[in-house]
Amino acid sequence: MRLRVLTALSGAALAVLATAGPAMAATGASDVADQLKKSPVYVDPGAAGQLSPAQADALAKKIKDADKPLFVAVLPNSSAFPKDSILQNLRTDTGVTGLYAIRLGDAFTSGADRKVLSNQAVKNLNSAVRAPGTNTDAATQLNAFVDKALPQMKGHAPASWGGGSGSGGGGVDTGALVGVGAVIVAGGAGAYALVRRSRRKKAEEERAALQRLQVVVDEDITAFGEELDRLDFHPAEAGADDAMRADYERALDSYETSKTLMAKAERPADVTGVTQALEDGRFSLATLAARREHKPLPERRAPCFFDPRHGPSVEDADWTPAGGAPRQVPVCQADATRLRDGQDPMVREVDTDQGRRPYYDAGPAYGPWAGGYFGGGMLPGLLMGTMLGSMLSSPAYAADYGAGSYDAGSGFDGGDVSGADFNSSDFGGGWGDGGGGDGGGFGGGDW
Repeated sequence: MRLRVLTALSGAALAVLATAGPAMAATGASDVADQLKKSPVYVDPGAAGQLSPAQADALAKKIKDADKPLFVAVLPNSSAFPKDSILQNLRTDTGVTGLYAIRLGDAFTSGADRKVLSNQAVKNLNSAVRAPGTNTDAATQLNAFVDKALPQMKGHAPASWGGGSGSGGGGVDTGALVGVGAVIVAGGAGAYALVRRSRRKKAEEERAALQRLQVVVDEDITAFGEELDRLDFHPAEAGADDAMRADYERALDSYETSKTLMAKAERPADVTGVTQALEDGRFSLATLAARREHKPLPERRAPCFFDPRHGPSVEDADWTPAGGAPRQVPVCQADATRLRDGQDPMVREVDTDQGRRPYYDAGPAYGPWAGGYFGGGMLPGLLMGTMLGSMLSSPAYAADYGAGSYDAGSGFDGGDVSGADFNSSDFGGGWGDGGGGDGGGFGGGDW
């Protein structure tokens, strides 16, 4: 017992020594990331005048007390932190799924993994703290941002910050050992066999669900490939410019990504990344088509709710499912016209044991498929009152298909170490300083 206490005290002392003393100026995103792995707030010495140590400590305490993966960096506006890449690089180097906010000189931006906070929520938060007439000093702006963001965030603080539920260095391990021992004594080999049978059954159910789901996903991938062909764009054609070529390249990348991810899929939750890639690709195609036709560029919106193959939505329309409550859903132009004319929309139907049914009444396996198209917490509201909607929030659904798998993004929840496995479009980094646009800065994923 004494050895454990001494060990814990020594660890605490080392932690104090590691964080004490004057901070060294960061030379780039990796240095800032190293500091954010230790604490939610980092103030570079070059920007020390923006946020005092006491203010930084209070902000860090607020975030830790909320147990949310929110990272704040206050940096000088210098070449060490280029505006066009610092946000994405900081997320990559920190490697933790979360919400990242940067005060760079007098400019501010933030970005978040979609499992933590939706793109639209981030965009709205950025706009709120940059609104004309608001106080732009760092302490006021950052506290306002944190106060507004914390109640909306999902996930937990990363383990590297410390302060977990266990303390003293030994209690949790001892409890775990006692628990394991009790299970072994109570169940013995029978309990182990039961666990193995349960795992095998779950794996078989997942394989069966994935096989059924693969039919629908393959149809989506094929349809997107046909859209690419119909567009008949050639990078060297007359009138093509760099912006058009970039749109086309993104669409091709999305197509290849969707095929690769589907080939690697092992369970239904893996499909979310596939349909997310297809959604990104369709928006790139819509943007390219607008450029070629010299039309206004489309707004980044969710795809058509009734069938994502219809492409990006153009408006929200009132819709009431059979036996459900009315709600607004994003719709394409064709379905918007149908609804206004009193006709039924063109709903995506899939095969079920009861015949062809709309995807939202076809069972839980379609949650991950729909989640890639309608991420960031949007899906449950759209599906409220439908068969799939009633399953999304259930513990059984989370256990069988992955908790939050309808929430888009990777398989990592807020606070998890994901390394570079994240959607880079969530961290585009628009700045509210008059030089980079108003808001959000998310090149892919806004709706």
